[in-house]
Amino acid sequence: MYEILSESIYPLLSGQPERYANIKGGPDYPKIEGMVLFYRFRKGTVVVADIAGLPDNGSGVYGFHIHEGKACTGNGTDAFADAGLHLNPYGKAHPLHMGDMPVLFGNNGTAWAAFFTERFLPGEVAGHTVIIHDMPDDYETQPSGGSGEKIACGVIY
Repeated sequence: MYEILSESIYPLLSGQPERYANIKGGPDYPKIEGMVLFYRFRKGTVVVADIAGLPDNGSGVYGFHIHEGKACTGNGTDAFADAGLHLNPYGKAHPLHMGDMPVLFGNNGTAWAAFFTERFLPGEVAGHTVIIHDMPDDYETQPSGGSGEKIACGVIY
């Protein structure tokens, strides 16, 4: 028999997350802001994302990953170059990296998402970065899913 998790998750989400990231857009996307919350749940993590100010990219779908880097800094060609690549400590192919997450679906510049994953616990991603990309992840192209430019970033605390 399958177990409905909503009754277990609701009390969890009314408490404080174990980890969080404040999301800010890069220089070309200053309107992007939001939060990503990480709640420990059973043998995994419930991730909740609340993002506003997303640009119109034609599809309304945006790549969303945890990257290996520990800073939301970069250079003239990549505002978040120091965020590095997808978090992938076990050397798996995309989309099986530890840091691979479902895409964000925008609605007139706003995205809200929640999902459960057993790929990591909140403490395992602390200090790394959350990245939003300007294109949807195709879940196929190696190593990044072809999700394009990094447009927003937040360090996980």
